[in-house]
Amino acid sequence: MSNEKQRREALVYHAKPQPGKIKIVPTKPYATQRDLALAYSPGVAEPCLEIAKNKDNVYKYTSKGNIVAIISNGTAVLGLGDIGPEASKPVMEGKALLFKIFADIDGIDIEVDTKDVDKFVETVKMIAPTFGGINLEDIKAPEAFEIERRLKEELDIPVMHDDQHGTAIISAAALLNALEIAQKKMHEVRIVVSGAGAAAVSCTKLYKAFGAKAENIVMLDSKGVIRKDAENLAPSKLEFATDRKIDTLEEAMIDADVFVGLSVKDIVSPEMLLSMAKDPIVFAMANPDPEMKYELAVSTRKDVIMATGRSDHPNQVNNVLGFPFIFRGALDVRASAINEEMKMAAVKALASLAKEPVPEQVNIAYGETRLTFGREYIIPKPFDQRLISEIPPAVAKAAIDSGVARIPIEDWSKYREELLQRSGDDNKVMRLLMNRAKIDPKKIVYAEADHLDVLKAAQIAYEEGISIPILLGKRDIIEELMGELEFDADIVIIDPNAIESNERRDRYATKYWENRRRSGSTLYNAKSKMRERNYFGAMMVLEGDADGMISGYSRAYPRVVKPIFEVIGRATGVTKAATVHIMITRRGPLFLADTSINIDPTAEEIAEIARMTAKVAATFGFDPVMALLSYANFGSSNHPHATKVRKAIKILHAEDPELVVDGEIQTDFALNKELHQSQFPFSKLAGKKVNTLIFPNLESANITYKLLKELNEAASIGPIMVGLRRSVHVLQLGASVDEMVNMSAIAVIDAQEREKRKKAKIGSN
Repeated sequence: MSNEKQRREALVYHAKPQPGKIKIVPTKPYATQRDLALAYSPGVAEPCLEIAKNKDNVYKYTSKGNIVAIISNGTAVLGLGDIGPEASKPVMEGKALLFKIFADIDGIDIEVDTKDVDKFVETVKMIAPTFGGINLEDIKAPEAFEIERRLKEELDIPVMHDDQHGTAIISAAALLNALEIAQKKMHEVRIVVSGAGAAAVSCTKLYKAFGAKAENIVMLDSKGVIRKDAENLAPSKLEFATDRKIDTLEEAMIDADVFVGLSVKDIVSPEMLLSMAKDPIVFAMANPDPEMKYELAVSTRKDVIMATGRSDHPNQVNNVLGFPFIFRGALDVRASAINEEMKMAAVKALASLAKEPVPEQVNIAYGETRLTFGREYIIPKPFDQRLISEIPPAVAKAAIDSGVARIPIEDWSKYREELLQRSGDDNKVMRLLMNRAKIDPKKIVYAEADHLDVLKAAQIAYEEGISIPILLGKRDIIEELMGELEFDADIVIIDPNAIESNERRDRYATKYWENRRRSGSTLYNAKSKMRERNYFGAMMVLEGDADGMISGYSRAYPRVVKPIFEVIGRATGVTKAATVHIMITRRGPLFLADTSINIDPTAEEIAEIARMTAKVAATFGFDPVMALLSYANFGSSNHPHATKVRKAIKILHAEDPELVVDGEIQTDFALNKELHQSQFPFSKLAGKKVNTLIFPNLESANITYKLLKELNEAASIGPIMVGLRRSVHVLQLGASVDEMVNMSAIAVIDAQEREKRKKAKIGSN
């Protein structure tokens, strides 16, 4: 993607469909006059009076306890420098977005138009009663140190400058684990820190809190090694000045055990790395380009333990592993501060989590067979759903033990469960999808590429590294549309009706005829069909010229499915193909089947659909908890519509006892865990959170998923075709660009899984 195009896309993202990235949503009913009278006058007077009697009641009657102010003056924004408060607002809104999606904290961004420390501090103090915590952001050093120090002293709510402490906490956790792998001790290692800004100073202080010795630390700024004999050193630098008679990074790196970079790109040479001690630890955290490229470091020394700030390399030091969960824990005990004990607790919890067995969902997201603690996995991944249930409790407990918590947590197990409920799995599924596909992009046929939206989807999939598109359609139209979209990549374009496709078309027709000549097909008929893009594209996949295909944007579903079934056919042992929709809801993802194909499946077919859907859920790292739905509950009706579902359950319980599945059951009982537990404690689903719904017929499934999509604005991924021999997926008529991009990722992941199974089968033979 060109820089200019990327620039335009970023601007459109922030401007459309409405400016900005966050909005305020009511949490109470407001439909009636009674609701409004309670929300405002006269009803609102009652909580006001209760708060006037006791200020702590503000936490009981308002949202203060879950709101964090994200405050900046725009003096050190990302790598952009001093760009001012207004220009910093998109970054602060982005921070609010991260608070919400990772820890369910409502962040409100506040940009303060002053560089004066006194005015800044006074402004924050005056607005502090509104908030449960203060996250300082993108304030330049050394003012940032003074601002944070004073606010921590003068306010009774948590205050943290994430630029300083976020990187410190994550890197300290990584350093503890790296030292363990290298079999070195914190108090013995020699540490070189490149950079003397807020983050570098905070990192080094935290390392000292974990045992690093001042005499073993060398810090450098833009002028070189910070030495004690230098004149006019700022207090923040004086603490880390060395009395060693060295001036350069080259000298400092000799026999060093640890390099911590928070400076500029490409300042560490192979010679410097080679001069370091055995098993060197290199944290090159400059973004977007590290102090030493990852590939260069690992090719220079096989024993290096490397971390960067980048997501495309192992061991990403990412602040999102810290700040949402630290504030979550602090808010939940109404802490008066975020102190050293709480930060150290977060470090230890992160370090410990990296040593635990990794959930399958995380392995899937990163395309790993099995992530295990070691040189390439010393800190948890941002996709790890355990972060929300492990870091906040550690922080909250440290707050209680250190005396800064105002309310206790009595039931820690219940607290962890509540945290998991806050987290959900909503858009994490989308991120997982894209990340998984990017690991090994596959060749995907876009059968209707001469439609603008289909081409847009193919372009996004290509530029994001999700798929390698093959574009089917009229070449002149596709090329014209590509020009409009500035889609100037070297992409394969095929017009099935063009002269240059004659040889391929005849080859596909012959193969198709050979496969279906005993099903009434003739060679003439086969050649005619190969001029139709869905037949042609499906043959490309069948013959291995492509890995997958998506189609259906411009035609009714049955018209597209017919050639797919004729060409691709069902997988071995499958009697009925089916489709699954993943609905991204506030309670987490729901897997729904069959949403598009089987009108009135038999009990045996429902059982087969359930098995295939369970595999889809498992592919995305979810343990399927399945409810077979009906209008009846557990034998309350003997109508054939209910008894066929009951029969399907008997089949599954007998033949697949390992599956967590039950029914027949009504939808509300399936989804309401407490209701289910109270009424049907004997059920296999009792006490469990159902994430997979199998419907008794097509109309109920199709109506349900479309209702969820339109009324609740639930994003949908699908229909995912299951039970075919190859990765081919048929879109709903008029699918959006986003839906087609999601389906591109699905087609790639499906192809990846098939390739993996094929290799495993070859290996076993």
